[in-house]
Amino acid sequence: MDERLKKQLEFALEIDKEKNVFRQTHLSGHGRNENDAEHAWHMAIMAYLLSEYSNESIDVGKTMLMCLIHDIVEIDAGDTYAYDPEGKKTQKEREEKAKKRLFSMLPEDQGQKLTEIFEEFEDAKTAEARFARAMDNLQPLILNNSNGGSDWKEKGVRAEQVMERQSRTKYGSERLYEITEKIIQENIDKGSLK
Repeated sequence: MDERLKKQLEFALEIDKEKNVFRQTHLSGHGRNENDAEHAWHMAIMAYLLSEYSNESIDVGKTMLMCLIHDIVEIDAGDTYAYDPEGKKTQKEREEKAKKRLFSMLPEDQGQKLTEIFEEFEDAKTAEARFARAMDNLQPLILNNSNGGSDWKEKGVRAEQVMERQSRTKYGSERLYEITEKIIQENIDKGSLK
């Protein structure tokens, strides 16, 4: 086996570890905690299905790839809960270190390309990144809503915290942001959000 293929297969096996990184969000139907790989897959499919609601024209394939790789760094860095201010303090540093290790496993050209796509997502300056980030906000919101807002209620999350996070959705999709506002209000009304 040549060195390029060896590196590609080693990376493919390494990223299988993303299936072992569990998030705070539960699967629909009050299932178990979702893992990062499931979250990424769900976001990628949503990006395809909902792309017509993007504020701008997007390269759907690139957006889907962005969704698929955006949390790979959590293999090393761990999941940082969206409403955990302490975890947020070290998140960037942990993820930067993980990004370097993981993408350096690949042949240089592929490692560089995935690094660029990962950083594009983080910077949120392109239409694709803004829409992918909207998916990153919307996906756990619809799961939590499907479970009656139980994850928010259990962790004492306040409506303003969810509103602040979801406010960035409008940069990728005004239409989907309207939906998030309705979902949040419904959960305030039923007492799932303080």
